Amino acid sequence: MASIQRLGILTSGGDCAGLNAIIRAVTLHATQNYGWQVIGVQKGTYGLMVRPTLYETLEPSRFDGTTLRMGGTILGTTNKGDPFAFPMPNGERIDRSEEVIGGYRELGLDALIGIGGDGSFAILRRLAQQGGWKLVGVPKTIDNDIGITENSIGYTSAVAAATDALDHLQPTAASHDRVMVLEVMGRDAGHIALNAGIAGGADVILIPEIPYKLENVARKIESVKATGRNFALIVVAEAVRTDEGEAVTQTHGSGTATYGGVGHWIGARVAQMTGAETRVTVLGHIQRGGQPVPYDRILASALGVHAVDVLAAGRFDRMVAWQNRQVVDVPLEDGIKRYHSVDVEGPIVRTARALGICLGDQ
Repeated sequence: MASIQRLGILTSGGDCAGLNAIIRAVTLHATQNYGWQVIGVQKGTYGLMVRPTLYETLEPSRFDGTTLRMGGTILGTTNKGDPFAFPMPNGERIDRSEEVIGGYRELGLDALIGIGGDGSFAILRRLAQQGGWKLVGVPKTIDNDIGITENSIGYTSAVAAATDALDHLQPTAASHDRVMVLEVMGRDAGHIALNAGIAGGADVILIPEIPYKLENVARKIESVKATGRNFALIVVAEAVRTDEGEAVTQTHGSGTATYGGVGHWIGARVAQMTGAETRVTVLGHIQRGGQPVPYDRILASALGVHAVDVLAAGRFDRMVAWQNRQVVDVPLEDGIKRYHSVDVEGPIVRTARALGICLGDQ
């Protein structure tokens, strides 16, 4: 058994549904079954960097049924400001990692559970190695691109949100004889687009893993029309590129660029090529917010409990994962380096093709 009295927990990277269920599971298990004190670090690693540090003591009474159902994260998070290259007001980037490590020590933490994706894990692992932290990671990302776990927290809820959007778009598409284009998130992976597209009855699904031609998309729309149906649904992942191979991005006030806008690009060209009236919906952060679906609540609870058990057993530098209907733990390094994109020869792609869904390549 590891000698742990004060356990820290933080969320890092983009938010998603199910984070509060992890925090709840960790707090209840660690306090009630191990007698540990749980310290919630606010705003990710930034909360350890600033002085005074940003934190709260988490008690079981904090977690009623309401918290389990809440989207977002009660601790707050950040997906910018790498402490090893932290941006300063004058444009300079400096190494503030020792300030983060100092915050960990100032709080008297004996171990840390970090909830994040591959980018957050890479930073946390580097901090842990430099500061001598006992670290365990819990995977969360709507993109589901961490390869060593079958599902990450937040992914299933994001797919549900995208499917719900298609359920809403279909009746209005049929009412107005339109082609509806839905742009969804997923970063460089097409998991959300592919799975929501199948569940929502899409006619065309475009994902970054499969090169496409606009002529094939237009041909599919025309074939749908030829059957007598007056509408069509297209789902496009945000990382899909133009026919010239260019990513469509938006630059924000902070100067960072993110994917966004390819749905409008696709919609305009489908309209030109087919004469169809098109409308575009960019789902955006609706996929991140809202209540977690039951599966995400259960998975979050199982992974959170196991993360505490892994620490108690004295195993560090690990990531908890879901594999073959079991909760396991694996080297954190593997969780960082094993990227999971859509398997273009896998069963989900084969299912889409068998259903007659156009993936743009034929």
